[in-house]
Amino acid sequence: MTSPTTTPALLGAHRLAAEAEALAAAAVARAAELTAQGSKIDDHQVLCERLAYIATEARAVRSLVSYCERLAGAGRADPLSESQALAYAAEVVAKMIALTNIHNTDFADVTPVTDEVRTYIRQGVDDARLREIGAQVIAGLGANNVDLDNDDAAQTRAFARQFAKAEVLKDDGGMPLADRIHREDLLIPESLIKQYAELGFFGSSIPSEYGGNEMGYLTMVVLTEELSAASLIAGSLLTRCEILSRALLVGGTERQKKEWLPKLASGELLVGIAITEPDIGSETAAVQCKATPAEGPEGPGFKVNGAKAWATFAGRADVLALLARTGAEPGHRGLSLLIVPKERSFEHKFEFRQPGGGVITGEAIPTPGYRGMHSYMLNFENYFVPAENLIGEEDGLGRGSTLTLGGMQAGRLQTGGRALGVAQASLEKACQYTTQRVQFGKPISEFQLTQYKIGQIATRIAAARQLTYDVARQMDPTGKAPLLPAMAKLFASDVAVWASQEAQLLHGGWGYAEEDRISRYVADAQVLPIFEGVKVTLELKVIARALCAG
Repeated sequence: MTSPTTTPALLGAHRLAAEAEALAAAAVARAAELTAQGSKIDDHQVLCERLAYIATEARAVRSLVSYCERLAGAGRADPLSESQALAYAAEVVAKMIALTNIHNTDFADVTPVTDEVRTYIRQGVDDARLREIGAQVIAGLGANNVDLDNDDAAQTRAFARQFAKAEVLKDDGGMPLADRIHREDLLIPESLIKQYAELGFFGSSIPSEYGGNEMGYLTMVVLTEELSAASLIAGSLLTRCEILSRALLVGGTERQKKEWLPKLASGELLVGIAITEPDIGSETAAVQCKATPAEGPEGPGFKVNGAKAWATFAGRADVLALLARTGAEPGHRGLSLLIVPKERSFEHKFEFRQPGGGVITGEAIPTPGYRGMHSYMLNFENYFVPAENLIGEEDGLGRGSTLTLGGMQAGRLQTGGRALGVAQASLEKACQYTTQRVQFGKPISEFQLTQYKIGQIATRIAAARQLTYDVARQMDPTGKAPLLPAMAKLFASDVAVWASQEAQLLHGGWGYAEEDRISRYVADAQVLPIFEGVKVTLELKVIARALCAG
């Protein structure tokens, strides 16, 4: 068996990965010093944004190189992936060197770049390399067949891919279902929800003792990726269940787990998440919606008053996971997480009244993409919730922020999977179109610039995929380690936005037509850096803070 680093491309990628890590470590050390181990990040926000991306891309380089080394060590070397690893590593190191040179008053001095590193950078960023990568990817129509090193994940990928093509993209009156949902702003049909339930998709992260078929995070990410490649909404249907399930598993009482988790796993109950408020986004400590102790018809509980915004799927959902202020303590200490039962609505506007007078009203927010579940503005007026629906019951008072953020870590990892799906779909669509579109006497796939651009798209997707898969393998199920899921979400989401737009440009004018699916991918991708933690918040408050704190 050959050494994992004997091929020239992999040897160069390995050396550049080490250089990227060294540069990132130097940047972290300097930023930690400037921010007093993260306590003064807001005094150095621009620096810390750079830091977050430098560290994230360095980790993505390592993930892609490690993937190639694993295959080479097993005697299954993949020359295309190795070339991509060298190309991406060279791109990242060149960017880091430029940043540290330009901003040398901010970042620590680093070891001067050696001739060896310069040579590998030149080899990696060589136009001919990217063109060759692009030509190979186009020849395979962009298909994703990466080695997962996990039989369950591989089987799930094959099944989910077939299912998505057969059901999510099936003909629906002359138009694929996913496209009709987007273009007519429809809700996901009940028939598809029923299939998800029957196949056990909703229970993918719930232990078998509570009615689920816990797959593990890698398999869950792969499932989400394949469904999202057909439709971002198809992949996103699982996320709300994931967030509430994780909160229950970490902080719920045994009674609550036995009551709620089987219903979530079976799809009997679908979930909406009510955290954000009209004037409060990422600053969850400032949540104002109140849950005041009160007596209900069957015992004690809370009356909820206040507004929520961007509550996706809140109309169709059977329950809401609601973050509300239950105590007078300021900030996070006064917040708790409630399970709020409600009736289903299939409309853009709804109103539910309780016999005791409580009311929820909701109105869908029009959006250019991410259609199929609707995101609602909600208003609560004396809406009663039983005390037993407080996650953790009495022990859950004041723990709402912790439980919510723990669930959000899994949601962010899933968003990495969702982003991979949209990016992959964009790549495949670009490969398909460019091989069919003839201009100036030949398919545009034969032009150098087309091959170069597709080579870039495929290479960055490869890096995002291996980073996300690595995070899935290392994920802390308690949600107490937010750094890695935030990195996966940040990087994969940015790649999806960029890849979908580059793919659209390769379509020319037709890429701007609603009838072409690439325009849906572009519209859907825009939301990925926003939900589950807006990009700048992840960069500063999660990634940079964690890095600077050590």
